[in-house]
Amino acid sequence: MKIWAHRGCSQHYPENTLLAFEKAAEIKGLTGIELDIQLTKDGHIVVCHDEKVDRTTDGTGELRSFTLNELKKLRIDAGNGKYEKIPTIDEVLDLLEDKMRIGLKLNIELKNSVFPYEGMEEIIIELVHRRGIQNSIVYSSFSALSIERIRNMDSDAEAGILDVKVSDCLYKLKGGCGANALHPFWRGMDLAKEQVAGYPVRSWFTGHLFPEKSTGNLLDLRELERQGITDVFLNEPERYL
Repeated sequence: MKIWAHRGCSQHYPENTLLAFEKAAEIKGLTGIELDIQLTKDGHIVVCHDEKVDRTTDGTGELRSFTLNELKKLRIDAGNGKYEKIPTIDEVLDLLEDKMRIGLKLNIELKNSVFPYEGMEEIIIELVHRRGIQNSIVYSSFSALSIERIRNMDSDAEAGILDVKVSDCLYKLKGGCGANALHPFWRGMDLAKEQVAGYPVRSWFTGHLFPEKSTGNLLDLRELERQGITDVFLNEPERYL
């Protein structure tokens, strides 16, 4: 089973922050880190999961209504009187690039199923290729059209199609979006293992993020493997590695 840090180490540190990514990059044996990208009002790629800034920052409103300078004024509570900020994708890559060049993967989820951020695919592809790190990147999206655009611009790109059920992921993939991996919800494995054989099946989870709360027993990764899951995106990968 391959283990990824979901939004960084998001159980113990604020999700999608440089702090959470730094802590994840320190974990030996970690396959990669997952994060989410959106566009600011003035066209900068930033790393944030929600379309609104309300939950994770001290601000309110849709992220796309903020300029980068305005977003950088918002604070993310990191506990003990410390604060993080919404990072740009460049800041994250500056932090992780050295580790990526020696094997760490980065799953970039394009958050464009609610607001179709025009041109986001072109911007991220250009940035990744300019840095020469395309072999370390997995792109993902709930939008088949977005994955299709990614693959049209880079036919060698590794791309996972997101949905709740693995059958819906496979339907989108076979519909011609160009994805070469399936990214279902972990409880959405509604096909036999043999039907998804040959594809990476990277499963995502819901549940509590920072601040830390007791999560009880560890997942039985062997059972997930028996269902055909090859990778998991976990909030606290450090408990498994």
